[in-house]
Amino acid sequence: MSTRAAVWTTVAATAALVGCSATGNTARQASLSGPHSSTPEGTLVLATTTSTQDSGLLDTLVPDYETGSRCRVKTVAVGSGEALAMGADGNADVLLVHSPAAEQQYMARGHGLTRAAVMHNDFVLLGPGNDPAHAARAGDPAKAFAAIAAARAPFASRADQSGTNAKELTLWARAGVKPTGGWYIRTGQGMGETLTIASQKQAYTLSDRGTYLATKGLDLRIVSEGQQELFNPYHVIVVKHAGTNLGCARQFAQWIVSSPTQQEIGRFGVKQYGQRLFVPDARP
Repeated sequence: MSTRAAVWTTVAATAALVGCSATGNTARQASLSGPHSSTPEGTLVLATTTSTQDSGLLDTLVPDYETGSRCRVKTVAVGSGEALAMGADGNADVLLVHSPAAEQQYMARGHGLTRAAVMHNDFVLLGPGNDPAHAARAGDPAKAFAAIAAARAPFASRADQSGTNAKELTLWARAGVKPTGGWYIRTGQGMGETLTIASQKQAYTLSDRGTYLATKGLDLRIVSEGQQELFNPYHVIVVKHAGTNLGCARQFAQWIVSSPTQQEIGRFGVKQYGQRLFVPDARP
């Protein structure tokens, strides 16, 4: 038996036991798995961020998961804030998100059963090639943001309560700036679309590195990167709600932190971009 097959057997067996024995197993779960089923099955609603979609990571991971599972994934790619709201409302079974403060609040309110580290990458501040605000000279993300505001240089914000938007607002607060005015462009779009708008308008923007590398044809460059406060961790959360497909949710959460999947995450992007787009974080 291959290493991947062995891990899948363990994950599936564990999730099956959980799915059969967990209290609060609902009528929806019974209808998904069938009255005599011992293996999780049915539709699994994965609410995740646009960065995992736009970077292409889900195109690799989801088919791999479905190959060894009787669960079929319905992916909803939105901002982390909206993904967490979907979980709280019972409209998602499992979450893959990157907004740590909001995630901690979500767990404290009792909306999640488990939360585990999956991976990280980092945020990068991007801008036009000529860097009209001289943000690259600032040497610190908050100071770079302050320079952009002082120059009233165009800045494209997702403005969508995503993890990226939450980080951006934190940096504005650190800079002592409340961004308003015509120079501050609220796109209300995901990361890929916001990058395209920023490129077209020659605006600054904050992006996760993975989506920046995966989005082609951009006329933007990195003006600030590498600082600890630009660290961008992702966690998987199993939703606690009466309507969830708990068996599939637990199975997916265990699968994504398994060693073979973590290795796949660590390899993703290396061939195409010469660097990995995400760093695996799950502890063995």
